Amino acid sequence: MLSFSCQSCRNVWRTELESADLFSWHSDHRDSNPRIGDIIQKVAPFLKMYSEYVKHFDKAVELITTWSEKSLPFQELIANIQRREISANLTLQHHMLEPVQRIPRYELLLKDYIRKLPVESPDREDAQKALEMIFTAAKHSNTAIAEMERLQNLWEVYHRLGLEDDIVDPSNELIKEGPIQKISFRHNSTREKYLFLFNNLLLYCVPKVIQVGAEFQVHSRIDVEGMKVRELNDVEFPHSFLVSGKQRTLELQARSQEEMNAWIKAFQSAIDKKEKRSETFKAAIQGPEAETQDFHQCRSEELGKRAPLWVRDKLVSMCMRCKDPFNVITRRRHHCRACGYVVCGRCSEYKAELQYDKNGPKRVCIECYTFLTGRLLPDERHGKHRGILEKESAELSGQSLMCSFLQLLDKSGKGSMRGWFVIPRDDPLVLYVYAAPQDVKAHTSIPLLGYQVKELPQSDTRHIFQLVQSKQVYTLVAETEELKQRWMKAIAQSARGEEEEDSFDELE
Repeated sequence: MLSFSCQSCRNVWRTELESADLFSWHSDHRDSNPRIGDIIQKVAPFLKMYSEYVKHFDKAVELITTWSEKSLPFQELIANIQRREISANLTLQHHMLEPVQRIPRYELLLKDYIRKLPVESPDREDAQKALEMIFTAAKHSNTAIAEMERLQNLWEVYHRLGLEDDIVDPSNELIKEGPIQKISFRHNSTREKYLFLFNNLLLYCVPKVIQVGAEFQVHSRIDVEGMKVRELNDVEFPHSFLVSGKQRTLELQARSQEEMNAWIKAFQSAIDKKEKRSETFKAAIQGPEAETQDFHQCRSEELGKRAPLWVRDKLVSMCMRCKDPFNVITRRRHHCRACGYVVCGRCSEYKAELQYDKNGPKRVCIECYTFLTGRLLPDERHGKHRGILEKESAELSGQSLMCSFLQLLDKSGKGSMRGWFVIPRDDPLVLYVYAAPQDVKAHTSIPLLGYQVKELPQSDTRHIFQLVQSKQVYTLVAETEELKQRWMKAIAQSARGEEEEDSFDELE
């Protein structure tokens, strides 16, 4: 005999089955066979039909609400039906909700029924199988709802974008959207943009001032395939990250660390899913070593195939090819569209077809032109041995004992020059001074062997120390006390000709 609790469960099930018109199908079981597991198994496959009803439930409710507001006769008809005794004083929407709740209710009731069944009950095995079948029907219904919601949300996004034919694709999946700040390396500022990240592409958009029709204008479309994303760790632009795609590379700034992490996680998720569907695996994020070596240039095998990260103008004071200093009138800055270097007009008066830009001829530097076209150009600098100052700052900074900005005071102590100071790991006896972190030629160099490091009494808020050898004195100012102490330790060690004991981080 079943317990009282189990009998109660059966009564609840009987009420539920009767309300669903299922109990009448199996009335012959009611007296002859006190079980319900086998009955549920027979009707469970038909429960998948509920998914079609559930898919259109929201639209049906919205339709009834709309016509109730528009049409008085319709409103009176619904009110008349709801006043009838058979309606049990419940609204039409409440009755419409009953089928939506039915499958979850079956699942809960059957779980409770199995839990209260005695172990030796002949209905336990059938009830367990019935529960599995109802779970499958519920999963089918939930999948249908999720797919309907995905398509509905996707259609709304397409309307906001203007329903452009080459964007509308029902197989797309919207992963993340939201406003973002685009960093401008030319003007050293940011502008608000808007991103739509799908499973296969990124839409880089601009909100329309007058929103007639489309809400956004699409400026760039970047494929997720081959995309890379990483944090920039830029002191001037906190919470910034890099999105590098084949068609374009973007430097973006979020409003907070949490927002930046969310964007990076979303991009990385899209990249990982795309890679799993690809036949060959490509690394999504460069390692730490590659980051310092290739931060501002494309690898040779990618040159012209993907958009480069442009070197910021303010990080360079001379042409990164010929090493001549820039000036506003006769030697202006230009960017090579292949490698992203800042070069002068003379070193970028060439054009080559770039695959990432639809094979259109674009302005490139002399070295990229030679690489992409295979044509050798006469160059008086070809074969010239690099002098001691002609070591690239980025190359040294990536493999340095110490590097950061410092102020070099003149002899009067009033005037100063701000520069990028580097002690190379492979040349630790020399201190190189660059005008900017990405310069390819040092402004000057200071042999450190034999110099003494002196800490001056702090007379003001500046963090000052000196390099002294005979009558030669260099007075330097660090941005913080911690940075000053680290520089004094590094220079003292190099001046004694000792091997480095500690590794020093790059401090920008």
